[in-house]
Amino acid sequence: MQSPRPVRIRKLLADLVAFDTVSDRSNLPLIAHIESYLAALGVSFERIVDDTGQKASLWVTIGPADRPGLVLSGHTDVVPVVGQDWSHDPFKLVERDGRLYGRGTTDMKGFVAVCLAMVPEMLEAKLTTPIHLAISYDEEIGCVGVRPMLGGVAKKKVKPLGCFVGEPTQMQVIIGHKGKHGVRATFRGLARHSSIAPDGVNAIEYAAELITEIRRRAVKLASDGARDDLYDVPHTTLLTSIAHGGAALNIVPDHCTVEFECRGIGITESKQVTDAIIAWARAELEPAMKKAHPECGIDFEEILDYPALDTSADAAIVTLAKSLAGRNDHAKVAFGTEAGLFVSMADVPSVVIGPGSIAQAHTPDEFVEMAELEKCAGFVDRLIAKCAEGVA
Repeated sequence: MQSPRPVRIRKLLADLVAFDTVSDRSNLPLIAHIESYLAALGVSFERIVDDTGQKASLWVTIGPADRPGLVLSGHTDVVPVVGQDWSHDPFKLVERDGRLYGRGTTDMKGFVAVCLAMVPEMLEAKLTTPIHLAISYDEEIGCVGVRPMLGGVAKKKVKPLGCFVGEPTQMQVIIGHKGKHGVRATFRGLARHSSIAPDGVNAIEYAAELITEIRRRAVKLASDGARDDLYDVPHTTLLTSIAHGGAALNIVPDHCTVEFECRGIGITESKQVTDAIIAWARAELEPAMKKAHPECGIDFEEILDYPALDTSADAAIVTLAKSLAGRNDHAKVAFGTEAGLFVSMADVPSVVIGPGSIAQAHTPDEFVEMAELEKCAGFVDRLIAKCAEGVA
C-alpha cells in the first residue's frame, strides 16, 4: 500500500536536500539514489554522464516511448551556502509552520521531489501519452548540464510535445524569461614602481573606463531601450559584478579582471549588447594600452551564455499549462532557466511553472511551503489524467 502523497513528497525532498550538490561537487550520489528509487518501481532510465565522469543527467520515460510526450524538467544542483547565516544545517530538511527549510527546497529540489513522488500514479494510470522526467546538473552555472541531454533529445525519432520547467513561480505560468551573456575581461598592463607611474600601464584604470562605459550603457538601455511590461524588470539589464586587480599600493597594477553580464529581453539581445561593448573596448581602450607598450591589451572570454525564452501566449503548451494549473494568467521573469534551451536546442515548446517563490531561492534558510508542493502535485495529477486520456 502506498504511503500518503504528502509523506512521500516530504521523504523524497529530505533525501534530495541531504545530498550536497553545490555545483562544484559531483551529483552522482544523488543521481544513484534517484535511479534506485526508479528501479524499485520498475522504471527504466537513461544516464547521460559529462566528460569528467563526475556529473550526470537522467532522462526518464513513463508510458509508450514511441509516442510524443510531455516533459517535467528540473535540475539537481544548488548554490553555495558558504558565508550565509543559516539557523540550522542547510543539508537537513527542517519543517516549521508548514514550511520546509533546506538548501534547494525552492530551487529546485522541491519540484523534483514532487515529480518523483508522483511516479507511482503515473505507472498506475497506464499513460497513452508518455511523461518524461528530465533531471539535469549545473543549471546554476549557466544551464550546462541540460545541453548534452537535449542534444540526445534533438536526435530522437519521436520528440516531446512540450516541456514544463519547474523553477519557482508560485505555480504561475511563465511564457518568457531573459537570456544572459556573461563576459570576463582581463586587462594586461605594465607594472612599475608607483613613484614612476607614468612609465607603467595601469590595468585597473583602463578597467575602470570599461566599467564606466558598461554603466553608461546600462542607464541608456533602461531609459531608451526596448521594453516588455510582462517582465518584472521590463528592460534589458547590464552590470559589472566582479572586479579584481593590483598587488600593492606602491605598484602600478599590471592586471585587472572584470566580469560583466547582460540579461536581454530579446532572444539574442544579450550577446549583441556584450559584443558591442567588446568592440568599443577594442577600438577605444586597447590601442592606447598597446601604444604605451605593445604587450599590453585586453583578453575577452565568454563565461556564460543561455538564450531567452519567448513562448507565444496562445501556444498549445501555454493553454495546456493554464488548464493544468487552474489559472488564466501568465507572465515573464528576469531570471533564466533551461526552458530557452529546450526550445533552441531541441525545438520543444516550453513554459516555466513550479512551486515556491524566487524570493526564497539562493537565500539563507531557504524554504518552500508544503502548500506550494501540494499545488504542484495537483498540477502533475491533472497532467497524468490528461496523458492517460491521450494528448493530441
